[in-house]
Amino acid sequence: MNRLFIKNMVCQRCIAAVKQEFNKLGLEPTSLTLGEADLTESLTDEQLAQLDMGLNALGFERIDDRKARIIEAVKNKIIQLIHHSKEIDRKYNWSTILAEHAHYEYNYLSNLFSSVEGITLEQYIIRQKIEKAKELLFYDELNLSEIASQLGYSSVAHLSSQFKKVTGMTPSALKKNRQPKDIRKPLDDL
Repeated sequence: MNRLFIKNMVCQRCIAAVKQEFNKLGLEPTSLTLGEADLTESLTDEQLAQLDMGLNALGFERIDDRKARIIEAVKNKIIQLIHHSKEIDRKYNWSTILAEHAHYEYNYLSNLFSSVEGITLEQYIIRQKIEKAKELLFYDELNLSEIASQLGYSSVAHLSSQFKKVTGMTPSALKKNRQPKDIRKPLDDL
């Protein structure tokens, strides 16, 4: 299977537009999701060039597998530490952790991540923490102080400030007014 990674796909219309570009080349992806297309056959250099030209004209860009793997490794490490650890140490030096994990300088990782994902690594980490906070609030097992501590925040105020900036509401408001739309997002949608 040949997997292509495509930057700037953010909605169902993007998927439809990218699908059209594949169809113009006589190609039918076995799977086409936000940011990824799976093909059974490998593409020739000419097909890749034509695809790139069509994608670029629509505001999309194919990214090479090496970059995508680096970004995926970084995301997986962040998700592992935030969603699958008991507690996040306040003293985490994310730049050191991620650089050691991916075996690249942090500046390179940060620039690559921002150029491909459209947000900074710091913003991604904050979004993951807020998503974990939403989960913990939703299940109502911990109070806000315990959640702040578990997620490595120095205070409830700091957590609340970032929470409101990301979600548009305070943690208390989310807890009081839980609606189906407030339920957690899939991690790969962040």
